[in-house]
Amino acid sequence: MLYNMKDLLKVANEHKFAVPAFNISSFDMLKSIMEEVERLECPVILEIHPDEIEYLGNNFVSIVRAYALNSKVPVVIHLDHGSTLFDVTRAIRNGYTSVMIDASTQSFEDNISITKQIVELAHNVDVSVEAELGTIGNNGSSEGGTDEIIYTDPDQAEYFVKETNIDTLAVAIGTSHGLYPKGKKPELNIELLKEINSRLSIPIVLHGGSGNPDEEVRESVLYGVGKVNLSSDLKSVFFEQVRQTLIDNKNMYEPNEVYPEANKKLKKVVEYKMNLLNTIGKAKLYK
Repeated sequence: MLYNMKDLLKVANEHKFAVPAFNISSFDMLKSIMEEVERLECPVILEIHPDEIEYLGNNFVSIVRAYALNSKVPVVIHLDHGSTLFDVTRAIRNGYTSVMIDASTQSFEDNISITKQIVELAHNVDVSVEAELGTIGNNGSSEGGTDEIIYTDPDQAEYFVKETNIDTLAVAIGTSHGLYPKGKKPELNIELLKEINSRLSIPIVLHGGSGNPDEEVRESVLYGVGKVNLSSDLKSVFFEQVRQTLIDNKNMYEPNEVYPEANKKLKKVVEYKMNLLNTIGKAKLYK
C-alpha cells in the first residue's frame, strides 16, 4: 500500500508509535527491508537521499514503487534532505509520495519562503512535505548536518508550521547524523521536545536516530515524534558483513553468495528498530 507521509503518521501519532525511515542505497537493502516489514506487519518509510538517487538512478524508484504498490503494509517513499527545487521536482516526477526540503542553514525568513514554495508545489499533487528548523550535528555522514547543533526554538517552530503548512517538522534536540565516535555521548533534550510538541499539531521527525540511547528514542515517541530517520545503523552492519564475507571468501564473486549474510544482519537491525518504536503489527491499523 502506497501512502503519503501525512496519512501514515496521522495513524502513528494517534496510537503512540513511530515509523522508522530507512535510507536505502541498494536493491539488496530495499529487498531485505521489505521482506522484514512484511513479516513483522509494520508500516515503513523508505527514504532516498539525493546522493543515493544520483548513484542508483531515477529508474530505481520504479522498483521501490512496485514493492510498495504490491505490499500488504503501508509504505511511504520519501526524499531525504532535498536542498533544492531540482531535488524536490525530481523526486515528485519519479514518484515519491513525500519530500523533505532542508533549508535549515538559511535564515529563518528564507527557510520559511523556500519551504512555502515547496509546500505549494507538492500539496498540489498530494505529496507530503517535511522541513527542518534548527541544525542537526554531523559525525561524518554524507547526509548533511553541521559542526554545531542549533537547537530548535519552540516559538519559531510554532510560527514556522503555521506559515508554511508543512506536514512534518524535523527538529534539532541534540542528535547528529552518522555514527557517534567513541567518547561522544548522544543526549536528547527531552524537555525541549516536550515544549515543541505542546506548540505543534503535526508529527515531529527525529533525524540522526542511529546511535542514540534506546530509552531516549522510545521516550521521544511519547512527545510527538512520529518518524525516526535511520541510515548509519543499517549501512554499517550491512557493509561490514559484505566486507567480512569477501575477506573470508577471496574467490567469491556471485551476488547470491556475497549478500545473504549482510541481508540477515540488516534484517536484525530492522526488527530491533521496529520493536524499539512500537511499530510491529501496526499495519493492521491502516485500511
